[in-house]
Amino acid sequence: MCFRKKIKEEYPKLYKNRQLPSTQPTQAQKAKFDNWYGMFIHFGINTFNNTEWSNGKLPLSIYAPTGIDTDQWARVAYQAGMHYVILITKHHDGFCLWDTDTTDYCVKNTSCKIDVVDAMAKSCKKYGIKLGLYYSLWDRHEKCYKRHGDYVGYMETHLRELLGGKYGEVCELWLDGGWDKACEKWQLDRLYDLVKTLQPNCQVGVNLTIGDFNGKKGFVQERYKPYNQQEGDTMRMFPSDFRLWDPQMCREDDPKLFTFKGEKYYLPFEHTVCSRKEGKWFFNDEYEEKTTLLDVDDVVERIRIIRATNNSIVINLPPDKSGRLVKGDVENLYAIAKKVGIYREG
Repeated sequence: MCFRKKIKEEYPKLYKNRQLPSTQPTQAQKAKFDNWYGMFIHFGINTFNNTEWSNGKLPLSIYAPTGIDTDQWARVAYQAGMHYVILITKHHDGFCLWDTDTTDYCVKNTSCKIDVVDAMAKSCKKYGIKLGLYYSLWDRHEKCYKRHGDYVGYMETHLRELLGGKYGEVCELWLDGGWDKACEKWQLDRLYDLVKTLQPNCQVGVNLTIGDFNGKKGFVQERYKPYNQQEGDTMRMFPSDFRLWDPQMCREDDPKLFTFKGEKYYLPFEHTVCSRKEGKWFFNDEYEEKTTLLDVDDVVERIRIIRATNNSIVINLPPDKSGRLVKGDVENLYAIAKKVGIYREG
């Protein structure tokens, strides 16, 4: 039996910790309803090159933050009424923000050796908010990337390091970059099984979740963007505990039931939005002068829809080259929180 045919026949049942069909939310999904508001934090080697995506060849010498302040990141999230943060651990460039022996392309081989994941985990605990992690499936630096089975093993090692207990409880794993290979080559069922073994309540989301699981790589068509999704649409990135499609927004009649191989699955949606209207994820030196802060009333309306539809929303605030959040972003976030009535003192 060829690999692709075997995957199509056995994909939902290969592993013990598999996603089960359901038309109702799980307890972990219900917990996500309660923890509906979070902060996305894009920080890494791209921060020091004024770029959104890089090719895995930027020199380690440019990563040189002078004052990483994860306490500030967590404190701002707490005061803004948020329940969790999602920290970039590895973007498409392959640069790892934690101590790992799997690659030379990580923080411990730079002039600033701070394990940022560890620092963030401790700051979240200090301020009583949850920790979520972003991890890019796509890796433009790792040499084994095109040897699909070897690369899945490489990712498994990373997930064991990130979710194995060193950094405490992780509420969410945000997977990105899945468009760069055919869906089945990521072996998401294998990764999902490992995540649930390590952290059973961790919610797994894969960007561009909905679409045809057809073996093709690349972005999927307009038809499947959140504002066009219909109940019963197919899952492209399976398994997934919730839907992602950054930075798109859902409708007020957002559907929740989607299908894979004829079975129905309940999938809430997480909306991601940048702190600037221009959609910048990483800090850029021209950030203040050439970008525009989010409109407070627009975000308040988005929050209303998100709450009404039992979904979640995260707002991205990129730390600057020193390692601190930008004043304008923070003040605007507080204005949103005060208008919604969720601002916290302290």
